[in-house]
Amino acid sequence: MDWQALILTLKLAAATTTILLAVAVPLGALLALGRGRWLAVLEAVTALPLVLPPTVLGFFLLVLLGPKTAFGRAIVSVLGHPLAFSFAGLVVGSVIYSLPFAVQPISAGFAAVNPALVDAARLLGAGPARIVGTVLVPLARRSLVIAAVLSFLHTVGEFGVVLMLGGDIPGATRTLSIVLYDQVESFDYATAARTAAVLLAMSVAALAAIYASGAARSARAGSTLND
Repeated sequence: MDWQALILTLKLAAATTTILLAVAVPLGALLALGRGRWLAVLEAVTALPLVLPPTVLGFFLLVLLGPKTAFGRAIVSVLGHPLAFSFAGLVVGSVIYSLPFAVQPISAGFAAVNPALVDAARLLGAGPARIVGTVLVPLARRSLVIAAVLSFLHTVGEFGVVLMLGGDIPGATRTLSIVLYDQVESFDYATAARTAAVLLAMSVAALAAIYASGAARSARAGSTLND
């Protein structure tokens, strides 16, 4: 097992998930409660990574964040180095690539909240931020957990964006998915099987925890109704 790549992968997934939750909560609230035709465009943009090939997204980000664009040169002037082929660049690419896996569950959870509760909060003088923090988030907390788990797992398993934007630099951009690719490319199937088993076990464990919590919640709700 490449422990360095494993630690880097977990670090990348944790950073990406944290940023995504901070972005997806207000964005999901806007999509769920907002009005206007322009929201359809915003929703389409957030869902774009679902249908865009990862290598295409990685290529566009590589060009955009590189020193040959005005945006890329501005980043270099601020940071002293380009974002491409760096851990920070991987975080940027991962946030964009996993955005729909955070926004869509949260938006759906917020939309499922009883509108009467939101209207009541408005009548009591609550602003948008307070409605989100005191009404939507507590009532849709399971959607936030699902969004966090999906974002984390999607980042752990991503390959195309990471390879295009970060390359294969040990200790900096080499993640487990790239390690697995390298092992298969070198016909080291035994080691590749162990790496793949780790990725599979992480995914199964996380998804099982989500479904188990959902089943327990349904059982408690059924017991309450029977009482």
